[in-house]
Amino acid sequence: MMLSRRQFHVRVLAALGGALLPVSLMAKQAAEKTPDQAAEQTPGELREGQEWRAISPPQPSDELGIIEVLEFFSYGCSHCAHINPLVKDWAARLPADVQFRRVPVTFGRAAWKNLARLYYALELAGVLDKLDQQVFKAVTEERIALYREGPMLDWVEEQDVDRDAFAEIFQGFAVETKVGRAKALSERYEVDGVPMIAVGGRYAVLNSGAKGYEDLLVIADQLIDKARQESAAASLASPN
Repeated sequence: MMLSRRQFHVRVLAALGGALLPVSLMAKQAAEKTPDQAAEQTPGELREGQEWRAISPPQPSDELGIIEVLEFFSYGCSHCAHINPLVKDWAARLPADVQFRRVPVTFGRAAWKNLARLYYALELAGVLDKLDQQVFKAVTEERIALYREGPMLDWVEEQDVDRDAFAEIFQGFAVETKVGRAKALSERYEVDGVPMIAVGGRYAVLNSGAKGYEDLLVIADQLIDKARQESAAASLASPN
């Protein structure tokens, strides 16, 4: 359910040559588990190292009293493509004290930086909701080279978006600034695979205790509750 940095590199490089079909890491992990390991994966108390890992040092929230939830992802990740519709539905139902944000990763490579630029350009152009899942499909299933500016602009034009106006946004300072901030954020959170969900600047969801994509969001909900309880306890303990 997660592509490591190395696996992500291999897959995107293979996609550049058009020679690799999507492989389910989740299915591979399930096949490798023993019956005892599978039996251990039952809902219950969260286990550090299984359902979550600590983010060290903890990262501050942009807004006091708000639990920030970040999804680190890339359009080049098939697992991100599969979980994206679930995440959108889940994020729409989050309570008022939770703020959700997506962060595209670059892993220091030009191709993935262009995919991150594409995400922010779609956002600034006001067409992200319309085209978001279509970008995943184009990259991970149809093998369209959206990490190259020419094919990307051709594709955007086919989606009834003004090519010249979008190119100006894509090449603009605002997008470059957002990509730079996303890169710095992924480094601070020590993102080594995608998709990765981080909660409250303190916890990262792990897939060792999950049987499917839905379980990752269940774990995220539990970590949100954990962050909320710990924040309330800290407030009570602090002097007035």
